[in-house]
Amino acid sequence: MPLRIAYFGTGNLAIPSFLSLLESKHKIVGLVTQPDRTGRGHHQHVNALKVAAVDQAIPVLQPDSIKTPESLAALKELQADLFVVAAYGQLLSPDVITAARLGTINIHASLLPKYRGATPIHAAILNGDAETGVTIIQIEPKMDAGPMLGVVRTAIRPEETTGQLEDRLAELAIPLLFRVIDEIEAGAVVALHQDPTQVTRVRKLSKADGRIDWTKSADEVERHVRGMQPWPGPFSELHQPDRPAQRLQILSVKVASTDSSTSGQPGDVLTPNSHEIAIQCGSGTIQIVTLQPDGKRAMPVGDFLRGRKLSAGDRFE
Repeated sequence: MPLRIAYFGTGNLAIPSFLSLLESKHKIVGLVTQPDRTGRGHHQHVNALKVAAVDQAIPVLQPDSIKTPESLAALKELQADLFVVAAYGQLLSPDVITAARLGTINIHASLLPKYRGATPIHAAILNGDAETGVTIIQIEPKMDAGPMLGVVRTAIRPEETTGQLEDRLAELAIPLLFRVIDEIEAGAVVALHQDPTQVTRVRKLSKADGRIDWTKSADEVERHVRGMQPWPGPFSELHQPDRPAQRLQILSVKVASTDSSTSGQPGDVLTPNSHEIAIQCGSGTIQIVTLQPDGKRAMPVGDFLRGRKLSAGDRFE
């Protein structure tokens, strides 16, 4: 029997599951998403979820706060059987969680109880995890602490960025979500409590978190470059004598050496030449493959070096 589902989502993780539900037997009775926002140059951010909902005449709610009495009243008017949440961006109050007949479930991009919080995909890459996955939980008032209703696992690929991994997890979540919904509908869902001794938490990131710390090992720097893409963006500043510092987005690197012996201080440019940039890390060295100066296009390192020669004594900070 089709369920009446209200969907809460804003980020990229939420899009594939929402689009799949629109094509399913279930009836999407509303989309709850973050308010529209304006980006650089006053361009309106395109919310793909909202576009799809409006195209199918589905009511869209965009409250500044989902916790107000007005928001709760609007949700109850939807008469939903089930709330599905994925990368929504606001904490739900107990009144909201219980406003649907069958409760509220959440699509979380980690193998809970590992990485509760806002940035689980970043954390999995930054920490060098071999695998990650998606866990669907029954939402409780405490963040990401509810019982687990289903899990899917996947290996993290060696060169995968946070954005690329998020796209894969979003697709992997679809069959898992439909299985859990079917089990909820049939009254056959199995809920497993999370092991409280295995809980780890991750915080929200800021733009400043993208700054590369060259005192870390080469492996850690390489993971940082992948983990901070597409947001907040990995960056560093090139310092050269008699020239203003230049801020660079470091888009891809490779580990050149993991040797713990050092040829200089962390951040030093090593053996400068016309076709590569090798940088000393706290242990080991990395080579920059692709970068992007502020205000310019992304480019291979060779193209950058045709316009800006590096010398011994130059360094990244």
